[in-house]
Amino acid sequence: MPSHPPTPAHRPRVLAGTSGFSYPAWRGHFYPDDLPARDMLAFYARALGTVEINHTFHRLPTPALLLGWARQTPPPFRFALKAPQRITHHLRLRDAAEVTGQFCTAVGGLGRKLGPLLFQLPPYLRCDASRLADFLAILPPGVECAFEFRSETWFTDEIYALLTKHRAALCIADSETLTTPPIATAPWGYFRLRREDYSQGDLDAWAERIRETARWKRVYVYFKHEDAGRGPALARALLERLGS
Repeated sequence: MPSHPPTPAHRPRVLAGTSGFSYPAWRGHFYPDDLPARDMLAFYARALGTVEINHTFHRLPTPALLLGWARQTPPPFRFALKAPQRITHHLRLRDAAEVTGQFCTAVGGLGRKLGPLLFQLPPYLRCDASRLADFLAILPPGVECAFEFRSETWFTDEIYALLTKHRAALCIADSETLTTPPIATAPWGYFRLRREDYSQGDLDAWAERIRETARWKRVYVYFKHEDAGRGPALARALLERLGS
């Protein structure tokens, strides 16, 4: 049985969703069979309060695209956006001030619906504290940023201290190959649950991990996209456990 949720005074606001929403394979599972692609985001936003967008990893979003997203979602909805690969994979955080500024300015078009920016580093990039420190120093104030490290060499107290200094979140990612230590480095949390499926017991355990960190005022959780459309159901099941 799921554990009882904490008292409201200690309960963070939890937003859970999936990585992406525009999947034709979800018709008949999450979406109605005849739902047009143009209506998928509005349908999704009636069920879940956040989505992680991968589109921005490949190209900067246009003002028209951001406006369209904003118009299709209710006021409390939040978009998490993956940072461009030029920043994380090509420049690898070095000499990235110009493109980072362009990205942060562009996504500001979402207004209050802008959630965290996810900087997902490649697995071949090993720990480099000075590289990270220099990059953190160029981030504009007031922008929520999360960092996903896919090499375990980054999981050190020095890196956690750097993130904490800049109020940046350590992205707690879970996959078949690597699980990030559940370390809180910001007043908010960011989880990416990437396994193909999660059992009832798995969801209970992740709900407990989220509850254990009283420091967080807000938590974002994203399940993996897969063709069977299980991600939205897993997100809702986690929210039920957390009383959100």
